[in-house]
Amino acid sequence: MIKEKGTKVSIIGAGFVGSTTAYALMLNGLASEIVIVDINKEKAEAEAMDLSHGAAFVKAVDVKAGGYEDTKDSDIIIITAGIGQKPGESRLDIINKNIPIFKSIVPEVVKYSPNGILLVVSNPVDILTYIAYKISGLPANRVIGSGTVLDTSRFKYMLSEHFEIDARNIHTYIIGEHGDSEIAAWSLTNIAGVSADEYCSRMCKKCNGSFKETIPDKVKDAAYEIINKKGYTNYAVGLAISRIVEAIIRDEDSILTVSSLLNGEYGLDDVYLAIPTIVNREGAKQILEVSLEEKESDKLKASAEIIKKHLKEAGI
Repeated sequence: MIKEKGTKVSIIGAGFVGSTTAYALMLNGLASEIVIVDINKEKAEAEAMDLSHGAAFVKAVDVKAGGYEDTKDSDIIIITAGIGQKPGESRLDIINKNIPIFKSIVPEVVKYSPNGILLVVSNPVDILTYIAYKISGLPANRVIGSGTVLDTSRFKYMLSEHFEIDARNIHTYIIGEHGDSEIAAWSLTNIAGVSADEYCSRMCKKCNGSFKETIPDKVKDAAYEIINKKGYTNYAVGLAISRIVEAIIRDEDSILTVSSLLNGEYGLDDVYLAIPTIVNREGAKQILEVSLEEKESDKLKASAEIIKKHLKEAGI
């Protein structure tokens, strides 16, 4: 009997995010083979061994550590490697620390998996995804960043707490930079088709205008708060990555705020930003140019300018 080819996912980086991502993929049965690569080979081996010992509790999956050659013919390569944020640092503060790392990683993974999809998670994700795109030579649809998929989930969670509604029934997006200039798209926010303002006035009965400022600020500061308290974030981002991988390998045509290359959409060009994007086996199949309020569009353009400014300062 010919065994059907499964889905191979390689994770570059065995730190908190990389190892948690492997765990989330394993629990969700999204890959038949997971390869973990890290400069610290013993760490990668230990993570793979620990995960493999749970084989009796999940769908069949081969988890192993290896080098770049072991990532050969991966369907998806997830890059989580890099220098993480320390307390007091912004995501943009670590650009120059991570660019050289990416210049060493990207050519290697593309050499062994020229037909795979690159999913960049390392921060600053929009800038590093753009750099991965430039280095890789791959078409833009096959180089995507995790964008604001996690930020959007944080936003939905905080709104669900405020409105006392299941987070899965709140439809909204955080767009723009995965960082301090990100934008809460209130014009796209609804609960069962009802706008946030209308829901507040008619059903919530405990709202005032300030929640539109305080909740996005809490979303923006969430990672800083977690990093200050425990040194890193890992669980929710692992779940966010797993969700993106699921949309790709199951060819779902799901709309997610991954970081995608803009080529004229929203009047922006040659920049990666988190925008509602149709995600499937092709990667970023199509960026959706949704209607935004003027102030949201202005903030999106400002976010793009911040990204471009930092790219220029980094010599990219």
